Amino acid sequence: MIPRQETKLRVQKPRWLRQRLPKGPTYGKVSALLNEGGLHTVCQEARCPNQWECFSCQTATFLIMGSRCTRNCRFCAVAHGPSEPPDPEEPGRVARAAQAMGLRYVVVTSVTRDDLPDGGAGFFAATIKEIRKRIPDALTEVLIPDFQGNTEAIHKVADARPDVLNHNIETVPRLYPSVRPEAEYRRSLALLKQVKDKDPSIPTKSGLMLGLGETGQEIRETLKDLLDADCRILTLGQYLQPSEAHLPAARFVPPEEFDAWQETALKMGFSQVASGPFVRSSYHAKELYQGVNQ
Repeated sequence: MIPRQETKLRVQKPRWLRQRLPKGPTYGKVSALLNEGGLHTVCQEARCPNQWECFSCQTATFLIMGSRCTRNCRFCAVAHGPSEPPDPEEPGRVARAAQAMGLRYVVVTSVTRDDLPDGGAGFFAATIKEIRKRIPDALTEVLIPDFQGNTEAIHKVADARPDVLNHNIETVPRLYPSVRPEAEYRRSLALLKQVKDKDPSIPTKSGLMLGLGETGQEIRETLKDLLDADCRILTLGQYLQPSEAHLPAARFVPPEEFDAWQETALKMGFSQVASGPFVRSSYHAKELYQGVNQ
C-alpha cells in the first residue's frame, strides 16, 4: 500500500505532455447532444486527455450502464459506488446519438457492473444490435470489462459480433495488486482467448498503461502473453494520475521510447499498434481497425 502522503506528490509534467485545447463549435455541439440524450462518455468520466480533440472531431466513446463503477481501481478516475439499475432504453439512445453525430465507427465501453448477473454483457449485445439497426453501415468496437470470467457473458458479447472486441490488460502482472486489485491478470488473458476460440473472425485488442513502475522485460513478457492469447491490436499510452487520491506516475515515458515499443510490438507479431504518450484504448480506433483489414 502506498502511503497517503506519497500519493499527493505530483511531478511536473514534461513538455511532451502539454496539450493545446482545440476550439470550435463542434465540441459544444457534441457535449450538448450527449447531455440531451442523458448519455455518458468515458472521455468525460475518465478525464481522458484527448476528449477535446475527439469531441472537436465529432467522435466519442460511449459509456453505458451508468457513470459509477462497482470496482475502485487506483488508476481510474471513473466514480465508484452504488449504481442504479441499467436503463433498458439506453442502447437505443446511444444508437440515436451515434446517428446524429454522423458516426460510421462507434466505440462503446462501460463501467464495471459486478452487481449484475451477467456483468452487463446483455447491454453490450443490445447496444450493438441497436447501432446496426439504426446505422447499418456503421462498425462497432466494444471495450468490455472482465465479467468476472463468466464464459456465458463473454460469449453473449461475442455472439453479437462486434467488429472489434477490446479488453485492456492495463499493466504487467506484478503491479496488479496495487493498480487493479479486483482484477486478475490471467482472467483477462483468458477472456481474450475465449473470444477468439468462440469466433476467430472477431479482431481482439488490448492496451497497457506505461509509467507505473513496470520494467522493459515485464512489458515484453506481457506482450508475448497477449500474442499467445491471439490478440493482434495493441495500444500503449502514458499513465497520468487523475487526482491526488490516485496512484502517482512512477515516470513519464518519452515519445521516442513509445516509438521503440511500437516497433518492437510489430516485430513480435502484432498487426496494428498505436503507441504514444496520449494514446488511449479508443484513440484512432477506426484507423487501427482499417489497418488490420488492409
